[in-house]
Amino acid sequence: MEAVVLEKKGLIRIRDIDIQENIGPDDVRIGVRVVGVCGSDVHYYTHGGVGPYVVREPMVLGHEASGVVLEVGDQVDTLRPGDLVCMEPGIPDMRSRAARLGLYNLDPSLTFWATPPMHGCLRESVVHPASFTYRLPPAVSLGEGALVEPFAVGLQAAKKAGITPGDTAVVTGAGTIGLMTCLAALGGGCSKVIISDRLQPKLDLAATLGPVVGVNIQKQDLKEVVDECTDGWGADIVFEASGDGEAIQGTFDLLRPGGCVVLIGIPLEPVPLPIITAQSKEARMETVFRYANVYDRALSLMESGSVNVKPFITRTYPFNRSVEAFEHAAENHPETVKIQIVRE
Repeated sequence: MEAVVLEKKGLIRIRDIDIQENIGPDDVRIGVRVVGVCGSDVHYYTHGGVGPYVVREPMVLGHEASGVVLEVGDQVDTLRPGDLVCMEPGIPDMRSRAARLGLYNLDPSLTFWATPPMHGCLRESVVHPASFTYRLPPAVSLGEGALVEPFAVGLQAAKKAGITPGDTAVVTGAGTIGLMTCLAALGGGCSKVIISDRLQPKLDLAATLGPVVGVNIQKQDLKEVVDECTDGWGADIVFEASGDGEAIQGTFDLLRPGGCVVLIGIPLEPVPLPIITAQSKEARMETVFRYANVYDRALSLMESGSVNVKPFITRTYPFNRSVEAFEHAAENHPETVKIQIVRE
């Protein structure tokens, strides 16, 4: 089948690739229609790997996807051909201890699209478990459906934070995940979100999401803004979405006594934490690795109109221009949030 293949670091081609996927009784075959270009896809393209995951042989890219059901397995009664769906890209062993505890995202044997050696979904079709395939509500488009995956990370963070209605939150980093976390925090009941970044176009977009205060850290001091917004008390929750070591170390300075820090961004190097500051505030710290049990909630929020992810779709490219889409994404344009590749 025709696919977008990362041949090696710096080289992507659209070509035929032989992927044999037999549909099982609990699976569905999906014609892939929209795929988002994720930062990890770009990192594989530009660096040949992400942390311990190194591309050693050609790999199909893409894991943020939506499409149309083409075929269903004999035991599937929740979906039927023609249904528009989005797909959760991580497949755990549901017999594992992690899965039995409801922590299937932490299953050591979990496979994830476009994470070596597993192929991604930038191809004509995929076979996927029906239990990790979600029908799109009528009000949710295929483009929005492909954004459920990054939004799920923000929802996981909001869930781990335990938001109380009326909370003030800080989000450090206004990339795709930071913006999604901002949206999830507002949807979860925060009355105000303060979001920081160095790129003004990202902050301008964040300001359109609701009661959001953007802080350009090249021009303003983030702690001073947080103090001003909270009468010096500090934020109830700080979501760290940049992975920047300095930002991670500064999270506890922004927090109120008894507040919660949620670490989302993954740093490239080990980062020392200010334990004394955290202890002196009896701070609670949570961490996020992907997501679990939030896809249905994401779709419900989109269907209700409580959240709107459409503004995050910056550009769309047809499938035959996929290489151009990755080249554009690799250039890190400040106004770009999400690039999507569309197959008719």
